[in-house]
Amino acid sequence: MTINRRLFNQMLMLSAASITLPAVSLAETEQPVPGGTLNFVVVPEPPTILALAHTAGGTQKVSPKITEGLLTYDFDLKPKPQLATEWSVSDDGLNYTFKLRSGVKWHDGKDFSSADVAYSIELLKQVHPRGRGTFANVASVETPDPLTAIIHLSKPAPYLLQALYAAESPIVPKHIYENTDATTNPNANAPVGTGPFIFREWVRGSHIILERNPNYWDPGKPYLDKVVVRFVPDGAARAAGFETGEFDIGGDNPIPLNDLERLKQLPNIGTETKGYEARGDQTQLILNLDNEYLKDVRVRRAIAHSIDINVVLNTIWYGYGQVSPSPISVLLPRYHDSSIQPYPFDLDKAKVLLDEAGYKTAANGIRFTLRLTHNSYNDGFKRVAEYLRQNLAKIGIDAKIDSYDFSTYIKTVYTDRAFDLTAEYLGNQFDPTLGVQRVYWSKNFKIGLPFSNASHYANPEVDRLLEAASVEIDDGKRKEQFNAFQKIVADEVPVINLIALDNVTVFNTRVKNHTTSAEGTQSNFADVYIRNA
Repeated sequence: MTINRRLFNQMLMLSAASITLPAVSLAETEQPVPGGTLNFVVVPEPPTILALAHTAGGTQKVSPKITEGLLTYDFDLKPKPQLATEWSVSDDGLNYTFKLRSGVKWHDGKDFSSADVAYSIELLKQVHPRGRGTFANVASVETPDPLTAIIHLSKPAPYLLQALYAAESPIVPKHIYENTDATTNPNANAPVGTGPFIFREWVRGSHIILERNPNYWDPGKPYLDKVVVRFVPDGAARAAGFETGEFDIGGDNPIPLNDLERLKQLPNIGTETKGYEARGDQTQLILNLDNEYLKDVRVRRAIAHSIDINVVLNTIWYGYGQVSPSPISVLLPRYHDSSIQPYPFDLDKAKVLLDEAGYKTAANGIRFTLRLTHNSYNDGFKRVAEYLRQNLAKIGIDAKIDSYDFSTYIKTVYTDRAFDLTAEYLGNQFDPTLGVQRVYWSKNFKIGLPFSNASHYANPEVDRLLEAASVEIDDGKRKEQFNAFQKIVADEVPVINLIALDNVTVFNTRVKNHTTSAEGTQSNFADVYIRNA
């Protein structure tokens, strides 16, 4: 049950002077109807609204409605204009020139300009979990006039043009961030943007209200008067809300997968699998290598042998996905190494490895205890943790499950590091340098940085391979570098890669134009409208 994700294959270097591609979308052909309120289900509640220093799924869904990017993308991941209307790349791949949209205003009435773009790129390089890699080669951003920004690179960045959408690289107002600490600036939770919707309120635990921007740069849009972002932690309640019409749309499997087939039969419910082309969703078990037991690769391999990957796919995720045992998801076939296979499910082998590591079974049947937690982004991660706890007990490892709300989970794992194992999600994105490198690159171990190198893995050869691939413009050589990286990580097991998830957007059929780009529910919703008749 796989999603057809067509990965970019001709976009390593682009030199078009002006690109205004027609929209490739699932847009309706009827005349849009203005007005109405969209009830948008987002799970879990985001820790912050602005996707500047955070890549949480909820944040990436809300942020683009308020704060935009330079580009957006069609379903083939070809760039389309957003805040930039034209762009070109020099022959050597070191200079990217963007012509910006004129007449754009920030929600507080200030003019948008190239100074905002330059400031945002430098800020993303400092504080964004993936931006530290994406923009690592940015030497400077030149602003020869208010509507021109030129990014100068010290080395090529073959993925850069695909990284400039709102959920990934938001353009923020310089006048609000300048001379402040970006990580504590209140704009993160009450953003001022250029987007089609204006932030009005956030009642934590309940909802966020976004209202129509009457001065949006695209005349007549957005069509909606209001977007109410709803937070409903209980999966059964979300399913019931879609069934009764209380909720209009939700992405990333917003209802329990065991309810999906039933709801798909209802006349008021539609589903969509497009809009995830840039994601490459992967589930993982991250091992904290600062733990005294997990420092030993034999222990890590024993844990890998305790997992029956087919049970994880078919029982925990109800078959919605593919086995994906390599660091680079099977959903990125261009760079995925298909020769890497899961560690065979073998509890006896796991026990032998633990014995060899010197951790014998005590009289009570326990060798040692580990703290096991899970991302609360989806109920499936808790099921993974529960399954793992049961199997670890069979090989003498006592795993204590700690469950947290999303914000507490992020703090526990990425700031306090008070965990040993965590069932986690990794968006591979559309390129391994952006989506995968951050988890295995030793230079991306940074306390407090969400979705970074949580295992505290460090291997100089892995660093070398990742850094070489990040600037390699020969795609054949780049593939060789990524393959070598994957083999090392599969052998050293700082992370056990599990399943590449399928994703479904669930919507009420009265909602139109909801999936018009590769960003899906991470788009700005400027084209969305509601037809009640």
